[in-house]
Amino acid sequence: MAERCHLPKTTAYRLLTELTAVGAVQRRRDGYYLGRRLFELGSIVPLERDLRHAALPFMHDLFEATHETIHLGVRDGLDVVYVEKIRGHESFALPSRVGGRLPLTCTGVGKALLAYSSPAFVEEVLSRPLRRLTRHSIIDAKQLEESLGQVQASGLAYDREEAQLGGACIAAPIFREGAVVAALSVSVPLARFQPTRLAPAVKTSALGISRALARSLA
Repeated sequence: MAERCHLPKTTAYRLLTELTAVGAVQRRRDGYYLGRRLFELGSIVPLERDLRHAALPFMHDLFEATHETIHLGVRDGLDVVYVEKIRGHESFALPSRVGGRLPLTCTGVGKALLAYSSPAFVEEVLSRPLRRLTRHSIIDAKQLEESLGQVQASGLAYDREEAQLGGACIAAPIFREGAVVAALSVSVPLARFQPTRLAPAVKTSALGISRALARSLA
């Protein structure tokens, strides 16, 4: 690697060490090989392209109906990664940005993704220490498990000041071939959070995106 990239050996070794740490490279007795993480990322990129193409019209419709901030997110490990965002007219400070990530367990989008993930993955999340972003973040595994059950029962996930003080959101899962691949949310200041008004619009938009993704496979 050092020879091909014209790098000092110490620099090449440091880069390989960093790539190994994130799973992009795997070290074996006879050298270094591409890691599983690169193949995972390679499979995510086409999905995100199709997802954004399918989702944007529905996101704009949802924005026109609510005039609030709209998020589209996917799961990456234990985090939600935001792949698209439309800012509301009176948007308050949010800790999200396109390409940014937050813990699955602290966000509506994240909980919508987590609730429909495999039981093995959910069990893995519940077995780990839960991250806290605010004093309202769920850090008790039993409470989180109950919250995920409510998401499955209603098809909606909520975040009330769990990621940002003064903020709330409502989210719904997006499916492709029966598996959850993303989630859509509306984020608002807590003072004007009206779940009963927002819920039908969020669920309808998420369902529309799921159907658009299904058509793209036909």
